[in-house]
Amino acid sequence: MVYPKRYTVTTALPYANGPVHIGHLAGVYVPADIYVRYLRMNGKEVIFIGGSDEHGVPITIKARQEGVSPQQIVDKYHEMIKKSFLDFGISFDIYSRTSMPLHHETAQAFFRKLHEKNVFTEDTIEQLYDEEAGMYLADRYITGTCPKCGYQEAYGDQCEKCGTSLSPTELINPKSVLSGSKPVLKKTKHWYLPLNQYEDWLKEWILEGKKDIWKTNVYGQCASWINEGLKPRAVTRDLDWGVPVPLSHAEGKVLYVWFDAPIGYISATREFTGDWEKWWKDPDTKLVHFIGKDNIVFHCIIFPVMLKAEGSYIVPDNVPANEFMNLEGDKISTSKNWAVWLHEYLEEFPGKQDVLRYVLTANAPETKDNDFTWKDFQAKNNNELVAILGNFVNRVISLTHKYFDGVIPESTDTTALEQINIPAYREKVSQAIENYRFREAQSEMMNLARAGNKYLTDTEPWHLIKTDRQAVANVLNNCLQICANLSQLMHPFLPFTAEKIEALLHIRRNLNWFDIGRTDIVKAGQKIEPPSFLFEKIDDKIIEYQIEKLKNSKSAKHTAIAPAPLKEEISFEDFQKNDIRIVRVLEAEKVEGTDKLMKLTIDLGFEQRTIISGIAHQYTPEEVKGRQVAYLSNLKPRKIKGIESKGMILMIQESNGKLVFLGPYNETENGSTVG
Repeated sequence: MVYPKRYTVTTALPYANGPVHIGHLAGVYVPADIYVRYLRMNGKEVIFIGGSDEHGVPITIKARQEGVSPQQIVDKYHEMIKKSFLDFGISFDIYSRTSMPLHHETAQAFFRKLHEKNVFTEDTIEQLYDEEAGMYLADRYITGTCPKCGYQEAYGDQCEKCGTSLSPTELINPKSVLSGSKPVLKKTKHWYLPLNQYEDWLKEWILEGKKDIWKTNVYGQCASWINEGLKPRAVTRDLDWGVPVPLSHAEGKVLYVWFDAPIGYISATREFTGDWEKWWKDPDTKLVHFIGKDNIVFHCIIFPVMLKAEGSYIVPDNVPANEFMNLEGDKISTSKNWAVWLHEYLEEFPGKQDVLRYVLTANAPETKDNDFTWKDFQAKNNNELVAILGNFVNRVISLTHKYFDGVIPESTDTTALEQINIPAYREKVSQAIENYRFREAQSEMMNLARAGNKYLTDTEPWHLIKTDRQAVANVLNNCLQICANLSQLMHPFLPFTAEKIEALLHIRRNLNWFDIGRTDIVKAGQKIEPPSFLFEKIDDKIIEYQIEKLKNSKSAKHTAIAPAPLKEEISFEDFQKNDIRIVRVLEAEKVEGTDKLMKLTIDLGFEQRTIISGIAHQYTPEEVKGRQVAYLSNLKPRKIKGIESKGMILMIQESNGKLVFLGPYNETENGSTVG
């Protein structure tokens, strides 16, 4: 095999409109991290790129729902996602974001280059328009029935059930997400990427060049798209949130998120290093995109066509897309709250990052959709990580302390190590990783732990010590070498556990992949640490709690409250007495001794006031501070819990009982009137 000079590895950019869940991890981030850690151990020059997609329509939808600006939404969730990845051990070289000025500059320069080369076509089309909301509808503001599979909640750009890429006008019975009304067609002008003009190149590059290289699901979806015939794809949208189209006659238009988002990989590289071009323009660089199956068309057809049209960039060598991870037999759904959220897992299972990494890799949806269940999570932890891997390392270290006072004994016979043949495990793991078969690779790593356990059990040093102390020294030295090799072999999969073993055995960290198989990683005469459990059993009660939590969160999401009856009619003059202003929350803190009350300090523009609001059961002070909200300023003051409250913030109560802030869609001056 001819190896490239360097590797550029990217992961799909999650929308910064909510936390990361196990579906994201299993489909994209855990396999990518395994691959990158393996490359680094092989001494390869690699850059690992991640970041938040902050311009998707889901961002603006979330902002509307919460009554805040899109920037406030992305600021909140970008930091949450970034911290979750860091705490979970996803070893990005950089985790960037697409709202930063450098990204806007990079995306606009890319667009201008294609525009100057006359790559785009221009067309005035009829686009779906919401007359009630008074705006053109981006793809994700439209839902309807998928013409391919009949799924009734397909979006205007894609059906998330069957994965088919769509255009809004293809939907059956489309409706606006904003108002619920049926949109009408209205003329607007857009710029298009003529995918049809690149069909011959795509056929040669993918259909002929990638047939035996790309995963079957990826190749099959691309072949289907290409063989059906490609059409020009719009790269601009009528929106006020995103990267502005850098043309004088394109006011009110932004770049389509699937045009600007993958350019985020490039802008992140620019942010990380001034020497960014070698990662994107040197033919000796291998570009690999880790994505989910719903992103195949964008990373295998649209983005490569963009790179090809620009002319100076490399195109992806591989796009190892995974299928979907389901949860307890159901599709993961953020809207239905049917998910295991990473930030919550890290709080509820402290120190158990590797348990989740192991389970998600063992169940990775590499060739078909797979299922995560809490019972399986428990079984894999208790029966594999605890009983096989952890048990082997713990027994070896315990016996070394029992028979040799914690000092590695001298060995006179390494025959057993030669028979176990650790280099063979290394090669099997290497081959599987380099072919993106991470389940198989992790299984081979665990097979070495099984082999070590069998060797220890077969030799029975606890009996042998009575007759042959040197034979026991040989056995334990061999087992400690297996533990040391295991720590290196598991680094891509279980990095936290690998570091624990290294600390117990005092292994230096400048080892590389080809040290795996050595019989002298740990030296005779070296003192090791006392035994410490690598994993602990997970009790039934913990699993029952998680299952119940899932059920409750799902049912709570759909438990509607009876709509409040309409109140008595008032005159327009009565309504005019209400002085409603837009204010910013400067400070927020819970009122001591209460569950629901929160004390807020607000900025009215010309003065600051204190109010008490009953929102602490649904929002934390951190989630409230900094928001712009609607405020009834002339409500008569009253004392609540001894604190004078001057006025009231206005909220929306959804059918499920959730309180949602009422505020401006975009930032405005504090004190602005509403009416």
